[in-house]
Amino acid sequence: MRKVGILSLLLILYTVSIAQRPRRWSASDIKFHLEKLGVLGRVLYLAAHPDDENTMLISFLSKGKMYETAYLSCTRGDGGQNLIGSEQGSELGLIRTEELLGARAIDGGKQFFTTANDFGFSKSATETLKFWRHDSTLANIVWIIRNYQPDIIVTRFPEDARAGHGHHWTSALLAHEAFKAAADPNRFKEQLQFVQTWQAKRLLWNTFSFGHRNTTSPDQFHIETGGYNPLLGRSYGEIAAASRSMHKSQGFGAAPYMGERLEYFKTIEGEAPESSLMDGITTDWSRIKGGAAIGEQISEINRSFQINNPAASVKSLLALLKSIQELPDGRWKSEKLSETQALILACLGFFADATTSEAVAAEGAEISVQIRALNRSDIPVELISYQLAGLDKSIHQALSKGKDYNAKLVLSIPSDAPITEPYWLKEAHPIGYYNVDDPKLVGRPLNPPPYIARLRLNVEGTALDLRLPIQYRHTDEVKGELYQPLVIAPAVTINMNDPVVLLSRDAPAKMIRVEVKAFKDHQQGTLHIHVPDQFEVVQNDLPFNLDKAGDSWMGVFELRLKPGLVNSISLNAKISAIVDGKTYDRGIKVIEHSHIPAITLFPKATTRLVGLDIKTTGKNIGYVAGAGDLVPASLRQLGYQVTPITSASISQKALSGFDAIITGIRAYNINPLLHPLQSKLLNYVKDGGVLLVQYNKNGHMVTDHMGPYPFNVSGDRVTQEDAPVKWLLPDHAALHYPNTLQPADFDGWIQERGLYFTSDADPHYSRLFEMHDSGSQPLDGSTIVCNYGKGKYVYSSLDFFRELPAGVPGAFRLFVNLLAKPADSTK
Repeated sequence: MRKVGILSLLLILYTVSIAQRPRRWSASDIKFHLEKLGVLGRVLYLAAHPDDENTMLISFLSKGKMYETAYLSCTRGDGGQNLIGSEQGSELGLIRTEELLGARAIDGGKQFFTTANDFGFSKSATETLKFWRHDSTLANIVWIIRNYQPDIIVTRFPEDARAGHGHHWTSALLAHEAFKAAADPNRFKEQLQFVQTWQAKRLLWNTFSFGHRNTTSPDQFHIETGGYNPLLGRSYGEIAAASRSMHKSQGFGAAPYMGERLEYFKTIEGEAPESSLMDGITTDWSRIKGGAAIGEQISEINRSFQINNPAASVKSLLALLKSIQELPDGRWKSEKLSETQALILACLGFFADATTSEAVAAEGAEISVQIRALNRSDIPVELISYQLAGLDKSIHQALSKGKDYNAKLVLSIPSDAPITEPYWLKEAHPIGYYNVDDPKLVGRPLNPPPYIARLRLNVEGTALDLRLPIQYRHTDEVKGELYQPLVIAPAVTINMNDPVVLLSRDAPAKMIRVEVKAFKDHQQGTLHIHVPDQFEVVQNDLPFNLDKAGDSWMGVFELRLKPGLVNSISLNAKISAIVDGKTYDRGIKVIEHSHIPAITLFPKATTRLVGLDIKTTGKNIGYVAGAGDLVPASLRQLGYQVTPITSASISQKALSGFDAIITGIRAYNINPLLHPLQSKLLNYVKDGGVLLVQYNKNGHMVTDHMGPYPFNVSGDRVTQEDAPVKWLLPDHAALHYPNTLQPADFDGWIQERGLYFTSDADPHYSRLFEMHDSGSQPLDGSTIVCNYGKGKYVYSSLDFFRELPAGVPGAFRLFVNLLAKPADSTK
């Protein structure tokens, strides 16, 4: 056998997210990638958040010009709002990470991230850099540039307040610095043991016109990005719209743009382009010494490609592979080797996967793995061997056309195997950035697969090495065949029914239900809860015995608030299971949405214990759902009965049975029920009810009349969670009934005070508070209240949807007061 070496095949045959079915290429796909094989250009697009990227430009550059194109998002969007569920913070960041990967799978780009955390809206680059740590995030960007080696770098935003968001502004500032620092051998020297310095040709700002801001001008360099790609059967606008529509948690479904589209650019560094973004950059094989002949080989392969017989190109592609292998080492060499190998297997119609029927494997357990391989061409393919976790088995099995090869093997998970955990969440982190212990992971969207099977193939004398992530494959009765990442779990997990437990002087005791689940046979031990000094447990160290993996047991602790509570408190309790002297302190959570792969987490087993000095009134609450929040669950902790309102046909009499009605966050933006229901809600208030409306975004409302009297919703917000709060009406009943509030009730808030404040409110409304960020004008539109008929109407932009699930005592006390029926002392 003539052997040109064992060549590593990156997972190009597979979509960006490994939790999807192995990708099958049509002849049209193969032809597209054959043409792309002849292009050697690379672009890095850089901005701050998921959804900031210009998918039209990325689609055009990746699918039209066939450049390697990547999007670097400084953050994972952790601090935003969620339109499709109640996940917040790092859980929302995981959803948006997968949404970005889904978008890149459509538009053909790659995806990178820094370790910066989206800590919420920021009004300046100064504030953002304080939280992100300037040098750390800059080092991340330099590392990614040195690894990816882009020819040009494009930013979405300008380096000033026109960016509209401190994170946007900062991303452009850091891109400018990194453009120079990546080429400086004296900057971030520690990286140079792994990578080389890199100087991109130019840095451009992709100017824009959206909202009320237009930064484009006719004299700026511009390109046409519209057009239709017959190989793909779609225009770049259609590809871009499908890509952007992956951002479902942000409600960014987009209709395709079919016609001409101009993109404008301003040169920040380097020589300004005149005819092409790549002016002065060689984007064919002649850029590499000895590459011109390879370019000719690729041209000939393209000319002779047979749409009805892709396998006819295999022999030429194998020769091309040898030619590329003989080039000096470099990024283009390794990338084009991978592309060529992927094309060889695609032309063979070759299919392979390595799967298990177990969704979760526990540390120290064994699982069965099935390796499948299938050659669907007349060209001989031999499976030489396979490797998995130290097992190296020689096979030398001829893979006959159309005949499945199957092998079963046992994978032993070490007892000290790391559990499945996003690398950026492995360590506790402050506001603003993640702590990553392995700097080589920086930039990666996800963890590397925990286990990879390596198949060694012989194709007409050439040895190829195929890497297959071990995945969980199963069949859903509705969705069909599904692939998900293999999850490595602890032997035992611990889950609390309630992430926040509220106790008060009126209700000082509560039963806490804790589920213990085994992921490994024969798990016997005790369950222990460690509570702060202000609380006590009636009986601790509850015994459990779980015989088989998958079994679960529910333990119940009686928790009491010690007498003498003077001020409200909010502290964590830790729960652990002890088995054979080993302590387990993780829960399990699975995040599932239909447009992304399932996400499995093992968060620390803690619950927030809140001792509340609080009184409540009117326990029967109606709730009109919004974009998804945990406020109803928080209210139930206080003993409220919360009933969803799901039909506009509900009678006025039925509404009158509620002591108060609440609308969820952004309900007037997304819930069409409120259009026919609004008049009934206002009549409910007029007849003596309380309506509390939580924040909505300005624009695109289902009704223009949210309140009994006019007001507007602005874009104003207060992003400093500790911003001072001035009480404009200290004697107002909402500040005294049923709880007398204190300034300390605004202590301990998280992320922000509120967002999308009201403005231009009718004089009938009382404005309760004034607040502002440092250096900004005072804002009085966070909470407005008015009596209407016999009832009370409240609109509050304070972010209760974050504060209540976080167990912030003062937020509970204020929210309860806003729900209370009017009193005679209301002013």
